[in-house]
Amino acid sequence: MLHTTKRIIFIILGAILAALALEFFLVPNNVIDGGIVGISIIVSHLFDLPLGIFLFLLNLPFFLFGYKQIGKTFALSTLLGVTIFSLGTTYFHHFEPFTKDLLLSAVFGGMLLGVGIGLVLRYGGSLDGTEIVAIILTKKLPLSVGQIVMIANIFILGSAGFVFGWESAMYSLIAYFIAFKVIDITIEGLEETRSVWIISDQAKEIGDALMNRLGRGVTYLKGEGAYTGDDKQVIFCIATRLEEAKLKTIVEELDSEAFLAIGHIYDVRGGRFKKKDIH
Repeated sequence: MLHTTKRIIFIILGAILAALALEFFLVPNNVIDGGIVGISIIVSHLFDLPLGIFLFLLNLPFFLFGYKQIGKTFALSTLLGVTIFSLGTTYFHHFEPFTKDLLLSAVFGGMLLGVGIGLVLRYGGSLDGTEIVAIILTKKLPLSVGQIVMIANIFILGSAGFVFGWESAMYSLIAYFIAFKVIDITIEGLEETRSVWIISDQAKEIGDALMNRLGRGVTYLKGEGAYTGDDKQVIFCIATRLEEAKLKTIVEELDSEAFLAIGHIYDVRGGRFKKKDIH
């Protein structure tokens, strides 16, 4: 129950922040975002109708797709987020924008929009159906989700040039890029967690050094070289972006020939991820 309440609160908060970004920064200055949000802004401008109507109606088909493809929890979270998002833009539309400066609007609007969308995504919903479509299209096209979203957004942001002028389109690109990066930060957190895999003949020494010098717990896994058939000991641990350089230094000092793989991960739960004190 507590988990569900927390999810609802943060989805509502994220949707409100996204609505504030549109109505206080982006829309009054003819700066748009990508995806369904961008299409909604363009269509709202062309037909001179409230933005909230199109945000809800254009996302509705993707809500139904999401229900079938991803699940009930995602669909209901998305419906809640999109509803609050749509109502929020309608309510905030009556207020004066914070600034008329295009650059400030793109930067701060993009940041606020990124935080809002990122919160909704982090807690299991969505404010834009573009990625849902991309997931479905990847089954029929030789393209990744990211490539399909990028192609769609290039077309949408390019369309803004014909509707609002090319200067607005360029500022829209700035807002989109900032929102894109802030979404990642909001989902991952400022520390940007990394997963680390190390294969070395000095696995025990490296593992001890990571625990004692970096303060991170490690797990030893047993592996086998496919080519040689030799037994290999694999070290797995979790670290943050700020610890990455020190981790590489430790591994290099103890075994310059060690295999090291570092990957981005979005969430870590359970286990003993919390860093212990180093004395």
